[in-house]
Amino acid sequence: MNRVSRRWFLGATAAATVSVTVAGCGSSGSSTSSPTGTVDFWTLQDPTNSVQKAAVDTFNSAGKGKVTLTVIASDGYKDKLRTGMGSSKMPGMFFSWGGGSLDDYVKAGKLVELDGMLGTHFLPSALAAGKVDDKLVGIPCRGTQPVFLFYNKKVFADAGVEPPKTYAELTDLVKVFKKKGITPFALAGSASSSWTELMWVEYLVDRLAGPVLFERIQNGDWSQWKDPAVLRTAQMIKELVDSGAFGKNFGSVNYGPGGTSTLLNKGKAAMVLMGSWEYATQQSEAPDFAKNDLGYVPFPSVEGGKGDTGNVVGNPTNYISVTTAAAKDTAAEFLKTAYSDAYVQGLIEKGEVPVTVNAEKLLAKAPDPAYAKFQYDLVEKAPAFTQSWDQALGLTLGTPLLTEIQKLFNGQSSPEQFVGAVLAIKK
Repeated sequence: MNRVSRRWFLGATAAATVSVTVAGCGSSGSSTSSPTGTVDFWTLQDPTNSVQKAAVDTFNSAGKGKVTLTVIASDGYKDKLRTGMGSSKMPGMFFSWGGGSLDDYVKAGKLVELDGMLGTHFLPSALAAGKVDDKLVGIPCRGTQPVFLFYNKKVFADAGVEPPKTYAELTDLVKVFKKKGITPFALAGSASSSWTELMWVEYLVDRLAGPVLFERIQNGDWSQWKDPAVLRTAQMIKELVDSGAFGKNFGSVNYGPGGTSTLLNKGKAAMVLMGSWEYATQQSEAPDFAKNDLGYVPFPSVEGGKGDTGNVVGNPTNYISVTTAAAKDTAAEFLKTAYSDAYVQGLIEKGEVPVTVNAEKLLAKAPDPAYAKFQYDLVEKAPAFTQSWDQALGLTLGTPLLTEIQKLFNGQSSPEQFVGAVLAIKK
């Protein structure tokens, strides 16, 4: 699954404007273009583009500047953005995944620090990945994508068991379903699917140590991989693999239809740990199953762990950033459209769960209000929402990390070797 879809936008009060502080530089300056004028907004091609276009058309008709929307195919988006940001024709605004994807642009002084008041229109847990060096350089623009457990209600009912609330219950369920010849957890372990294995590592580290451990790693302290919680997580992964929690052939399983999603809806697997987009995948492949037998619960607590059971991992949302090439007044006015009822309602109608504070009152019009409310509550109440590690760290560090995680799951590395190999990624 292209995690372009493991998933625009923003807000401010009427008086709020975009700050002209160049993030990461610690000094004030002005945009390189005039305050008013045309701003080119680069965005990723996906089903919400029609909502963005409606926002652009409404804004342009108000006469407060002009925004042009440039939609770029997902496969070439990152390369085109990287090239554009290094040229004299960089966009005035652009879509991103936040986290590590913004670091280089901040260091190069190409992003504008946004007024902190913009953040008051969004759920706090979704804002962290839009900050670099504690400066707001990206504002939420799409729905949230937390990771949680999906399960087959019929399989559970037939076994007379309930979804796990604790890790001990989770491991007990492994035994129950193995005896019935059902794979406890569908897992995509093929070469291109290591990001699905990452989810297990993220949640176990969070539940054992809390979010601060990865925060320190993301902020540059790579030695934090020596923390005992990392080794314990690796040991727990090995125990799960050895116990048959993922079956015997997960290394050849892909994500999505024909893979993990099919295993779940056919009752061949009882559960899957996946991002919220799994619901849409099931709706497409097995609509009756999605409607009647697809259950979902938060990741369980881990006994003795320091992490709050309300913490969430995944993709808080996607973000929009403003560059020093933007006509700053036009950009400031346009940013206000993202938390409008019309924009938020448009996202909801597309099946998104926006992270704006006004979204909750509009969720009744979602395709599945109960599912939308579950996600919204999960994120709203989360003490911390940790961004997917590979996204937070960027390609240079995130890619080799995924490789080492896959080796751990495949039994090619012991837990101790895993810790040593990850430490060696950044010398």
